[in-house]
Amino acid sequence: MGLSIVILAAGQGTRMRSRLPKVMQPLAGRPLLRHVVDTAMSLAAGDVCIVYGHGGDRVKAAFAGDGLRWALQAEQYGTGHAAQQAMPGTPDGNRVLILFGDVPLLRPQTLEALIAETGVDEMSVLTVDLADPTGYGRILRSEGRVTGIVEQEDATEVERAISEINTGVMLCPAGRLKAWLAALESDNAQGEYYLTDVITMAAADGVIVNGIEAADEEEVMGINDKQQLAAAERALQARLADELMRDGVGFADPARVDIRGKLTCGADVFIDVNAVFEGDVTLGDGVRIESNNLIRDSVIGAGTVIHPNCHIEGSRTGADCELGPFARLRPGAELADKVKIGNFVEVKKSVIADGSKVNHLTYIGDTDIGTGVNVGAGTIVCNYDGVNKHRTVIGDEAFIGSGVNLVAPVEVGRSATIGAGSTITRSAPEGDLTLERSKQVTVKGWKRPVKQAGPGE
Repeated sequence: MGLSIVILAAGQGTRMRSRLPKVMQPLAGRPLLRHVVDTAMSLAAGDVCIVYGHGGDRVKAAFAGDGLRWALQAEQYGTGHAAQQAMPGTPDGNRVLILFGDVPLLRPQTLEALIAETGVDEMSVLTVDLADPTGYGRILRSEGRVTGIVEQEDATEVERAISEINTGVMLCPAGRLKAWLAALESDNAQGEYYLTDVITMAAADGVIVNGIEAADEEEVMGINDKQQLAAAERALQARLADELMRDGVGFADPARVDIRGKLTCGADVFIDVNAVFEGDVTLGDGVRIESNNLIRDSVIGAGTVIHPNCHIEGSRTGADCELGPFARLRPGAELADKVKIGNFVEVKKSVIADGSKVNHLTYIGDTDIGTGVNVGAGTIVCNYDGVNKHRTVIGDEAFIGSGVNLVAPVEVGRSATIGAGSTITRSAPEGDLTLERSKQVTVKGWKRPVKQAGPGE
């Protein structure tokens, strides 16, 4: 029997107080809905349908390449009405798994168990016990089987004392679900079509309804406002850190690290506090990330140390490099082995070969640097003429003195030395010392300009 997954994602999310659709709010660097879609895709369903509404064009554009089916809920009349919109394209012979775009922390393992424990002609709902169930639909049982769900607004005092609540996640045969949805009525306190009413219909039709409990309440938390979003962020970050620690990654304090994408680590990696990883980041064996670093879409080679307060994006380092403190690697920076990038150095779209050092207060852009090069403090590669970018080439074992301007396009030969304070506009030959300094002049009697007092000063 095939599996269809329907993700309800049409809500406006007014409590977010944001122009961004609720399901597009970021969690660990990705939209809430992206987490749910990825979980759905991991279940190998042949049909995944998103019921969308508020901000629909923006939502659809963000998932254009995922091969999803889309169903518009133009007006929101409750969860039952939302599910109805997905039914026309759902095969009758499938089972339907209902998920929610604002419940992003569900683990695939939980849903796999839900599917495995549900007979072909049975129905299951995912439940959880809460210390304070206020606001949630309560699970009604008889002899262990679920007989219905009553919403908070419609519950009696006895029913409100029940701690087992409905998460909204359910699995049932598509053909039966279509019939139950068609029979829904809005005779309730909210005047809406409740998806949960199909539970009562199923029980009345003699269908076995299983209540399968989730492992913890964090996994099934719904997100409706920024406070809940922040709580989900911390829960997910704790989960990601736990997974990395089980694989051997060391943290100074796992509560003070944020992973906003995919972080892959080798053996004996250590991460200090306030490190942020975005996009796809790989840390090789023995990498040490010190405090207050941001690393985005980069590969850090084995044994590399990144000192505090560095910003690294779209870059790659070899083994045993040393960066920072206060270094910046911009997209296209490629460092070979044992390269040192020091404090207040910026590298952009440049290749730096083995053992070269750029230690202080320097900008390197659109440059190829050979092996064993030393770049002195205050060196600037002048790569932009106002219209085009030009490339600079520095040969192996070259020595660039302090305060040098290299005006691209220019080439510094192998083992060449550039004297401090030079502005180099023509190629410097290999093995020689090249200097370019204007004659020092003292202008006698020169006075600094004095600001003239204006009216009213």
